[in-house]
Amino acid sequence: MPRRFVDLSIYLENDVISDPPGFCPRIEYVDHKQSLPQLTSFFPGLKAEDLPDGEAWSLEKVELITHNGTHLDAPYHFASTMNGGERAITIDEVALEWCFQPGVKLDFRHFADGYVVTRADVEAELARIGHELQPLEIVVINTSAGKRYGADDYVAAGCGMSKDATLALLEKGVRLTGTDGWSWDAPFSYTAQKYAETGDASLIWEGHKAGRDIGYCHLEKLHNLEVLPATGFTISCFPCKIRGASAGWTRAVAIFDE
Repeated sequence: MPRRFVDLSIYLENDVISDPPGFCPRIEYVDHKQSLPQLTSFFPGLKAEDLPDGEAWSLEKVELITHNGTHLDAPYHFASTMNGGERAITIDEVALEWCFQPGVKLDFRHFADGYVVTRADVEAELARIGHELQPLEIVVINTSAGKRYGADDYVAAGCGMSKDATLALLEKGVRLTGTDGWSWDAPFSYTAQKYAETGDASLIWEGHKAGRDIGYCHLEKLHNLEVLPATGFTISCFPCKIRGASAGWTRAVAIFDE
């Protein structure tokens, strides 16, 4: 059966505001000419003219944090414990079966930037698309941030998920979720304003902190969610295997059988 693939990942690249200041990736590109001293150092007497087109290799030196680009967060990122007190698992311990499952898209593009999605919002959207969640389905939320990647306001764009909305998914057996926003939670600028007004620290990172009750993973900085239907596809999002890490980069892909 033929298959169609939709890339759900953003680039790792320079000069695009995909993270707050101080957290952005840095990539140094070395081309086939610049690398000649590297290659010739392995072979005494070798000259550039001895090589086809006088070229060596290309390579890149990349400075990243594990949360740059499209990545999968492990429960350890959210807290040191999960499932009500168990040790939180790191990215190398995440069950591979969590990362290759039928996908479900919830369309929250109509919510304003900074809006915090409620359990009722999740239930209403599931009713609209006529879907009952099944264990291990991967649920992704399409927000207004998806179309703002590359814009200066990307980090502050889109809605976020409340703790209760997150638990509404996890209680159904979902163990992996995702968003096209910078964070699963509402942008920090909006949460900071609410915290300043109320002094309520439980508002800070509340969607992430749902993992303390039920351990789960989520994808952040997804792309192209607007082209997906509500159901009828599989998501593949295996993370890089980094020992003891809080996250791993992934090439997230939606797969359609046609």
